[in-house]
Amino acid sequence: MNWNDRLAVRLPEAMAREIDQYQQQIELKKQGKVDDKLFQEARLRRGAYGQRYDNGQRHDGVAQRDLDYARKDLRKGPETLWDAPGMQRIKLPFGGVNPEQMEALADLAEEYSDAVCHVTTRQDIQLHYVHIEDTPDLMRRLAAVGITTREACGNSVRNITGCPKAGCCGTEAFDVTPYAQACMRFLLGHRDTQDFGRKFKVAFSGCAAEGCAYTGFHDLGYIAKTRQGPDGGIERGFSVYVGGGLGPVPYQASLLSEFTPEAEMLPIAQAVSRIYARHGEKKNRGRARIKFLVANWGIEKFRAEVEAERPKMPHEEAWTAWLKDVPAWEEKPLRPGATLPADAGDAAFREWRATNVRPQRQPGYAIATIKLPLGDISSWQMRQLADISRRINGGHARTTIEQNILLRWVAEADLPELHRELQRIGLAESGANTIEDVVSCPGTDTCKLGIASSRGLAATLSEDFKARAHTLNPAIRDLRIHVSGCFNSCSQHQIADIGFYGVSRKIDNALVPHFRVVLGAHRDHNAREFGQTFGPVPSKRIPEFIDRLTNRYLAERNPEEGFSDFIQRLGKKGVKPLLDEFGQVPPRAVDRTLYSDWRDPREFSVADIGTGECAGAVVSTTEFDLQAAEQMHYEAQVHLDDGDFRKADDTAYAAMVLAAKGLVYAEDPDVPDNPDAIVAAFRARFHETGRFLARNAPTRFAEYLFRRHEDKTRNYSVEAARRLLEETQHFVEAAYACYVRMSEQQAESAAPAATSTDNV
Repeated sequence: MNWNDRLAVRLPEAMAREIDQYQQQIELKKQGKVDDKLFQEARLRRGAYGQRYDNGQRHDGVAQRDLDYARKDLRKGPETLWDAPGMQRIKLPFGGVNPEQMEALADLAEEYSDAVCHVTTRQDIQLHYVHIEDTPDLMRRLAAVGITTREACGNSVRNITGCPKAGCCGTEAFDVTPYAQACMRFLLGHRDTQDFGRKFKVAFSGCAAEGCAYTGFHDLGYIAKTRQGPDGGIERGFSVYVGGGLGPVPYQASLLSEFTPEAEMLPIAQAVSRIYARHGEKKNRGRARIKFLVANWGIEKFRAEVEAERPKMPHEEAWTAWLKDVPAWEEKPLRPGATLPADAGDAAFREWRATNVRPQRQPGYAIATIKLPLGDISSWQMRQLADISRRINGGHARTTIEQNILLRWVAEADLPELHRELQRIGLAESGANTIEDVVSCPGTDTCKLGIASSRGLAATLSEDFKARAHTLNPAIRDLRIHVSGCFNSCSQHQIADIGFYGVSRKIDNALVPHFRVVLGAHRDHNAREFGQTFGPVPSKRIPEFIDRLTNRYLAERNPEEGFSDFIQRLGKKGVKPLLDEFGQVPPRAVDRTLYSDWRDPREFSVADIGTGECAGAVVSTTEFDLQAAEQMHYEAQVHLDDGDFRKADDTAYAAMVLAAKGLVYAEDPDVPDNPDAIVAAFRARFHETGRFLARNAPTRFAEYLFRRHEDKTRNYSVEAARRLLEETQHFVEAAYACYVRMSEQQAESAAPAATSTDNV
């Protein structure tokens, strides 16, 4: 009996029909009866991604067995729909997961994946190395325990995230859990959310001051708020924010409404969706997020459009039908709360309690964080954790945006038993939410966009800080590190105290893995301020760089000065000498260690470019121009720090023109040396031909230059200059990547053709 028949009585009719239709699309695709683009969007909207596969070895250094496990089932032969097994994303709204669901996830990870569940920075679960033919049954088994993968990817409303401490936090206005749940159910599959140009992310936070849900960088964010109602009672509502986003250039969300009553929460979400679907960019994916629409219009115009749209919408009972159930919403503890003396337990327990346990606002109860290195938990551990949670805290668990799992409603007296059980299954690591709890995206392990080994670096840093935890100054141990494999912000590196994202540099005719440094974010107040981007550092020198930077902070900080404030006081000028020191890469003949990435023994390089290369001299000139453009970008940052935003803006624009000139002059040094001619030649030679378009240089990066060049009546401002600086950085990085590809192609064309032996 197949899973469809076995689960027929357990699946909601609508969910069963959707999965059946998806399976039919797979069969039609095999027969060549479905367009590639349509099928891609269909599978993405069911959470099924392609991934990088068999990249030599998994960079976490411990998962070669998982690759072997993933390869065990090759019964299907070469994949007909994916080049290789892919990734399945599974939505957990606000991170909520119960023991039955944990057990189902464990079973699926074992049977269809590599026996690992990966927790993401949006509270999802991802399974890697999944065959697409298995995904319909996987989805049916998830649906049987109340989980859907619908719209986990694609141009849709993604997983709705929420504070994992909601309902248990002492600073919240009220528990946002039932509101996040209602919003998820309302927007899922809604007719007004099906025509977006790009993804749409929503977050709920119970308070304005903390940094638990980060509404500040979401497309739509709700922060719980109360006020006195007309009858004298307490009225619930939300401050609503719109137009935030990370990606290559981060945007702070703008305040749409100071107070939206709870009955208007869903209508406002629908109105925002309608405006976005109608007016958002559709053709150019690089400009299709709602953050660009809000930035282009301004929040006043966007607010006016939403307010005008609201009365036009046909009434829906679903707007308020759910409100009657909110007063009854509660999580019931398994047993009464009971306190525990501060000196209870052995040393290991006390250390774990100090970093991983926080009191709930309900007396006698605590929230315990299960620290998951790199966000990974094995299927066996997940199954064991389900049983532990069921017995000790009534099964109340949530995933977190820090890639961990929280157990809520743990009676304090039960903490020693919980710790012993976690020790038994290898999940009792202390150091949650400290510098040793490094957040990381998959990077080059499985992501097709990964440039550098984010997991390899994150694992190395985590192990290093864990080994030194007892000697670290508390001001350092409380810092947070996030590592992304590229500029796309999947680890949310812009909100870390110390963030990194992968880039590469060509040195000694070889590629060297680097990470750009992002410093000085303020995570509080729902990510009120993003970090500043600094220069690149070779991947293998990152640990030394962090030690030197943090030691400098301890030595030079003012009394009570936090790390982020210290970085802002130093500014670009103060940090640059450190970057210069650690940015040096010796030739390979002197030191080859920097030419490979973390936990990957292969050399991170391309074939050497010989001296006979036809464009050797020109390449040297191009490299000089690119380096000069990077230096000019740094000068623009200094101008902004000094308060001269107009000069910063103009200098950043000049840096982009110079980088474009370097590429253009590599092929035609006779192009007139003026911005109009250079930009026109760049557009014709690199943009319109698609040569500047690659995984490391999306179309929008070229458009950063075009948009600024065409802006002849520039409205200068601090915010405009800050965004242009971010755009310039990505344009210059993309120019570097384009230069590398040009060099590789020239080397290939210059190499002698292989001698045929067919007729020998």
